[in-house]
Parts: sequence; structure tokens; C-alpha cells
Amino acid sequence: MAKILIVYYSRTGNTEKMAHEIQKGVLEENVEVVVKKVEETEPDELLNYDGIIAGSPTYFGGPAWEIKKLFDQSVKFYGKMIGKVGGAFTSSANIAGGNETTILSIIQMMLIHGMIVQGTTEGGHYGPVAIGTPDEKVLKECRHLGKRVAVVVKKLKGEK
Repeated sequence: MAKILIVYYSRTGNTEKMAHEIQKGVLEENVEVVVKKVEETEPDELLNYDGIIAGSPTYFGGPAWEIKKLFDQSVKFYGKMIGKVGGAFTSSANIAGGNETTILSIIQMMLIHGMIVQGTTEGGHYGPVAIGTPDEKVLKECRHLGKRVAVVVKKLKGEK
């Protein structure tokens, strides 16, 4: 059965709320999903999943160091994550506060691992962004991200 990891860092609870909403979208596709705080996640765990969705608050236009550290430590698995499906999300205090660069930084790390990342024509093209507490529009985008990643994972695994 397909498995997806949602790994996140959250200091205020906003990114955590988004992670759990993404989980709902994954579950709509009947895909196994685990939601974990990044500080409770070891790099070798990334190998156990078909999809990885990572979320972080935006700090100085990039992800929190805890997310960056997880991906930095995953370099020992370079070449072993090819074909896994990825996605990213962020929360921040301000519009134009580096939100897209944060998501793109996470996606860039995934692409370097050879992961597959799908954009969307709806809402946040790269991934959901919350300004402060996620509103219903953002929560809908979160569910959509979870569902999109789950659909691609299932297709790649030959599951219906």
C-alpha cells in the first residue's frame, strides 16, 4: 500500500494545522499517511515512504533550519529517493515575506533527490501558503495538496 509522510516544523501551530489538513486530503484517497514533527523524524525514515510532503514556517525567506537539517542529513541517501513524490507548504507572518522562496527551497531539495513534484493551476501554484492562522481557503488548498500527492503516488505504484 502507498505511504506518505507529512513532516513539518511549527512554532505557533499554524504550520501544524496545515499539516493535519493535508493529511485529510491524503486520506480521501485511501493512502496510508503519517504526520510527524521534524524534530521527531530521522533522515532514514524518508526511505520508508512513497511520498513526502514537507512544511515549514518562513524564516528570512527560507525554511526553518530544522527542515533544512533533515534534508541536509538525508544526503547520505542521495540516489535512493528518486521517483518519490514530493510537496511543500509554508506559513508566515506577511504577504511577500518569502513564502514562495521557502516552498521553492523545499522543492529544490526534493528535486535534487530526484523526487517528482507536481504544481497546480489552483491557488498557490507551488504549494499552500498561510499568512498567520490558515483560513478556509488555505485549508482547502492543503487538502488539495494532500489529495494531489496521494493520486500521483497511487498512479506510480499502480494502485487504484
